[in-house]
Amino acid sequence: MRRSLVAAGLAAAVVAIDQAIKRIVETQMGYHQSIELLPFFALFRTHNEGIAFSMLEGLGPLPLIVISLVVVAFVLWLWRGSDARRNLSHAGFILIIGGAVGNLIDRIALGYVVDYFLFHTPRWSFAVFNFADAAITVGAGLVMLDEFLNWRRQGAVEKSD
Repeated sequence: MRRSLVAAGLAAAVVAIDQAIKRIVETQMGYHQSIELLPFFALFRTHNEGIAFSMLEGLGPLPLIVISLVVVAFVLWLWRGSDARRNLSHAGFILIIGGAVGNLIDRIALGYVVDYFLFHTPRWSFAVFNFADAAITVGAGLVMLDEFLNWRRQGAVEKSD
C-alpha cells in the first residue's frame, strides 16, 4: 500500500510539473516563438499532433488517446508485477507513467501535445520535446539500466555456482 502511494505521488508530481510548464509556455509564448537560453538550447513553442517525433501525425487524437491509455495500463501492469526490490525499474515505471499521463492530458484537452524544449546548432536541431517526454525517456533508460544490472548480477551468480 505504501509503495503504491509513493508511486502515485511521484507520478502526480511529474504530471503537475509537466502541466505547469506547458501552461506557462502556452500562455506566455507565441506559437513557434523561440527564446534562446544557451547557444545550443532554446524554448520553442510548438504542437505535436502525433506521438514521439511526430509519428502517426494525422491519425487524430482519439486513436492516440487509446494508444496512450494502453501504454499506461501496460506499464502499470509491469510495475505491479515486478519485484519490489527493483528500485531503478520502479522509478523508471513511475516516470514513464507520469510522462504519459502528462501528454495524455494535453491530447484529451487540446487535441495535441505542447512541446517546447529544443536542442540545436546552426546546422542541426533535435526534435522539439517537453518535460513529459524527458520523464518517459529517463524512465525507459532506468528500466533498461536495471535490466542490464540484473542480467549482470545473475551472470555473476551463475559463474560462482
